[in-house]
Amino acid sequence: MALREIVLVPEPVLRRKANKVTTFDKSFQQLVDDMIETMRAAPGVGLAAPQVGISQRLLVMEFGDEEDEEAPKKLFVFVNPEIVKSSEEKVTGVEACLSVPGMAGEVERHQTLVVKGLNRFGKPVKHKLEGWTARIFQHENDHLDGVLFTDRAIKVWQPSEEEIENIHD
Repeated sequence: MALREIVLVPEPVLRRKANKVTTFDKSFQQLVDDMIETMRAAPGVGLAAPQVGISQRLLVMEFGDEEDEEAPKKLFVFVNPEIVKSSEEKVTGVEACLSVPGMAGEVERHQTLVVKGLNRFGKPVKHKLEGWTARIFQHENDHLDGVLFTDRAIKVWQPSEEEIENIHD
């Protein structure tokens, strides 16, 4: 495994619709492993392939339980993800992004989602995501369509050091 460089705005790959993944070979598995390692090292809770300069529909997410910090973290790998269903209920929350350093914003997102796609080996997966998990997914999935959180933000600002510690990608 190796750390990948996280590309920053205005890198053009961040504004393009990513290509569908069709090959699940050894180099693709290496990309998945590298993205997980890069996300953890950043540190972040999610990372999309365009953020490491690769225009493919791949995202990884890893986070712990908001209520129980001792609980093990859960790792998701989504390939060619799609939102099948989203709640009418939306919630506003603070987001930041590894590709947009030094900025934070309030973004309205769906509270719950049903998503489908493939796992890292090309097998179908379907998940119901709620709350923080749904927010992370929507943020990372937007990257696959060339959309940044700042495009959706109600308000954008430069967070203080204290705020930065409480915000994740």
